[in-house]
Parts: sequence; structure tokens; C-alpha cells
Amino acid sequence: QVHIVESGGTLVQPGGSLILSCTTSGIAFTFYTMNWYRQAPGKERELVANITVHGGTTNFADSAKGRFTISRDDRKRVVYLQMNSLKPEDAAVYYCTARLGGNSYWGQGTQVTVSS
Repeated sequence: QVHIVESGGTLVQPGGSLILSCTTSGIAFTFYTMNWYRQAPGKERELVANITVHGGTTNFADSAKGRFTISRDDRKRVVYLQMNSLKPEDAAVYYCTARLGGNSYWGQGTQVTVSS
């Protein structure tokens, strides 16, 4: 059984930093591209960042470039999203997904709130 579980979401002040974690089980993690999406109320879901197998390539939404970092630990089967200089517009539910070919597995999401 596949489990994708996000954690780390919380309330943070503008300008602050946060690390989201995504733990996985039930998949051959090293073969999966790992992705972080987010969705704010009333907005479409947005791909924030992803990282290919063995961390070969990372990609970021324009809104995340220069502020967010994505990394993976293949031994622990975990992917991280380091978010710096957070803005109110970063507030959303953040979802972790694992994708391999036509297969995609989603977590339940973790809420990030950016407010003073």
C-alpha cells in the first residue's frame, strides 16, 4: 500500500522560513520524480517544484525561484521543500506527489499559513 504523508505546515510570519517534509512508503522511491504542488482557496493547483530521480534535475515555478529549494533523501524515502522569504501569497495547502510514467500518488496535504 502506498503512503504519501506531508508534514511541517504551520503558521509562519512573512519573511520567515519553513521546511516541509514528505515521507513515502510502498513505492520504489528512487525511481520516482517527486513534486510539490500547492493550492490556495479559489486558485488553481500549482506545481511549485519537482526533483527527478537521484536529484538529477530540479524545477521551480517562477514564484518559487530563488526562495525555495527541493531535495530528496533516497535512503530515507523523503523529499523536502525548504521555503525562505515566505510571502502571504505562499499560503496554501501543499501537496506532495510521486510520479513515475502514468502512475501518480498524492498525499493529503499540509497547510501553510503566512500571516503576521
